[in-house]
Amino acid sequence: MANRQQLMPKMGESITEATVLTWLKGVGDSVELDEPIAEIATDKVDSEVPSEFEGVIVDLPHSEGDVVQVGEILCVIATEGDEAVSNPGDVGSQVNPAEVATQPTEESVPYVPEKATVPVQSVQANGGGRFYSPLVRKIAQAEGIGQQELDAIAGTGKEGRVTKKDILAYLSSRSALAPEQVPLQPVQPLKEKEVVTKTVIQPASQPAVNQSPASTPPSFSGDVEIVEMDRMRKLIAKHMVHSKSTSAHVTSFVEADVTEIVGWRNKVKGDFQRREGEKITFTPIFLQAVSQALRDFPYVNASLDGDHIILHKSVNIGMATALPSGNLIVPVIKGADRLSLLGLTKAVNDLANRARNNNLKPTEIEGGTYTVTNVGSFGNVMGTPIINQPQVGILAVGAIQKKVAVIETPLGDQIGIRHKMFLSHTYDHRLVDGALGGQFVRRVADLLEGFNTMQSL
Repeated sequence: MANRQQLMPKMGESITEATVLTWLKGVGDSVELDEPIAEIATDKVDSEVPSEFEGVIVDLPHSEGDVVQVGEILCVIATEGDEAVSNPGDVGSQVNPAEVATQPTEESVPYVPEKATVPVQSVQANGGGRFYSPLVRKIAQAEGIGQQELDAIAGTGKEGRVTKKDILAYLSSRSALAPEQVPLQPVQPLKEKEVVTKTVIQPASQPAVNQSPASTPPSFSGDVEIVEMDRMRKLIAKHMVHSKSTSAHVTSFVEADVTEIVGWRNKVKGDFQRREGEKITFTPIFLQAVSQALRDFPYVNASLDGDHIILHKSVNIGMATALPSGNLIVPVIKGADRLSLLGLTKAVNDLANRARNNNLKPTEIEGGTYTVTNVGSFGNVMGTPIINQPQVGILAVGAIQKKVAVIETPLGDQIGIRHKMFLSHTYDHRLVDGALGGQFVRRVADLLEGFNTMQSL
């Protein structure tokens, strides 16, 4: 028998860790090749991890709820073979050091304080009702953060744990505070007969130091219900705030006449559903127009990296999808400009269905270069969506409404009933100016109004 170490797989760009939600197999259980062994959650999607080997599980070094870095051992499986690992817990025997070096764990990264350490009473591993890792405690000790101050830091880890990123972000904001805003460490009482030999004189202009905790829980009055945010809601909130603080958001609006599209869809939808066994919605038609417009305006199909503009050669459109839980996920249609209307319809239906059933793969929600969100599906006529970083634009399509409008005909202007909708284009003003942002959304509207009603699916 040979003991094979299965590592936490790489699940896409920018994903460096995952949380073990549920073990589907236990120690001693047989497992087949590609059989799911665990359910994991990243900051983008939940998914299953298939077994890379066939054999018997002999070691599960992590518990449910643990955060495992990409490249770390997820489990050890005993298989038939000549090579064996003498110790299932021997992490380094089969791990490529070069690969592990590129995905360091929080505990493996040395921390060097920027200033001399301040002696404070040591913080407890389980202080404040939550666990603190050795690295977090080391940083707190080095930076003079006491137990009370550490307990007040908001944590983004599992069950509110404070991660290395949380404490470093706190230190960054802490250093920007005025001296009177920095919480003092509790003063230890003097022992009997102990004499103070140093007197500290505060300037008269400096106000008294506030010794209250860094954050005070809000008070509520009346009949309220407090509900804990789920993991996905927390991540969405974090990403949205990050986007607003990163990009200069501007929104332009255009109204498009989609009467011809509505008539064409009504004509073909019955035959399409009987032939394909699925519906055709307006979404693939919108995506086709957007993908063509992105080809015409490459600076909208772009992203920013500091002072560098990245122009994407591929048109990968994210499709914002509402989940039954009320949360939001954005699966990506890769190479949307190369797909026919039938291909886009198939891709839209497939990704939307699997998104609602939590069956998306991590690679299917990354790599987007532009995003479309259909606010009209909820009866909204327009919106001001938030940009999906690091993209520089997002289009909201509103509800289609019947309106009385003036129609230009060869015989002159006439009054008629038309189907119209608003397109709301939010763009990053750091790269996209008003002229480019307005021209792009106008181009999308022109493509919709010039839709070829003679085509078939």
